[in-house]
Amino acid sequence: MRVAIIGGTGFVGGHLTDALLDAGHEVSLLVRAGSESKVSQAGRVSMTTGDISSSEALRSVMQGCSAVIYNVGILREIPSRGITFEESQYQGLVRTVEAARAVGITRLLLMSANGVKQPGTPYQETKYRAEEYARQSGLGVTVLRPSVIFGDPEGKMEFATQLFNDMIRPPIPAVSFFSGRSPEQGAVVMSPVHIDDVASAFVAALENDETIGQTFALGGPEVLSWRTIVRRIAEATGRDKWVLPMPIWIMRLGATLFDWLPFFPVTRGQLTMLEEGNTADPEILRKLIGRDLKSFSVDALGYLND
Repeated sequence: MRVAIIGGTGFVGGHLTDALLDAGHEVSLLVRAGSESKVSQAGRVSMTTGDISSSEALRSVMQGCSAVIYNVGILREIPSRGITFEESQYQGLVRTVEAARAVGITRLLLMSANGVKQPGTPYQETKYRAEEYARQSGLGVTVLRPSVIFGDPEGKMEFATQLFNDMIRPPIPAVSFFSGRSPEQGAVVMSPVHIDDVASAFVAALENDETIGQTFALGGPEVLSWRTIVRRIAEATGRDKWVLPMPIWIMRLGATLFDWLPFFPVTRGQLTMLEEGNTADPEILRKLIGRDLKSFSVDALGYLND
């Protein structure tokens, strides 16, 4: 099957490309001018220059394809550069659906996120609205909602690498966020999911029409506190790190004043989502891909030492 990927040059997109090619599919990528070097296995894929603001480019990349994957998302807005949740996570999806209809594609896989809702943060709301638009589009839609994704970034950025750079590498204590009165009662919890398992989920959903109309929450095999996540990254990189408990309300106060500055580490929306947690039943993903899941283990984090 020939598959178009919108959002195929980043961390997740590169692994999606590899998984589809390994499964015998053909891949067509929409690539921003100047980003050709970011394409995984460039010699084996078809590339169309353009971005999600261009309906013409979207139609072009989808020509001859049987399905399209929309895998565009951002963690932080930069309005001065036109990078917003509304444009990246909703309007881009709307144009993709319209382009798919125009060229006769009937199958859409949408990368969403665990915990999306309305009302919610701007990130959550635009992802949720994109899901609703896709479901009402008349296309055969499967929605995948991963928890935080980790795995070899292949020179790009991902969850564990960013935590290592922000919290483990600097010669200062790492921070463990919590809500409520104590770290024990209000621990931030997540279900980190390996990129190989996420990519396998997309391939499995694409190849199984029974997944049409369904939404899958994708979580790894363990529910881990932020403190445990930080300590495992430290152990995997041979660091002895002191982890300082930090109430989320203190960080929220700082974010209220400074999250408009690019260097401030978190936004108010990100803190709200941290406080809500990010977990999923691992059996959903295990059943979808038909194998055991990779855990957030010291061995699996070995790429942090490369």
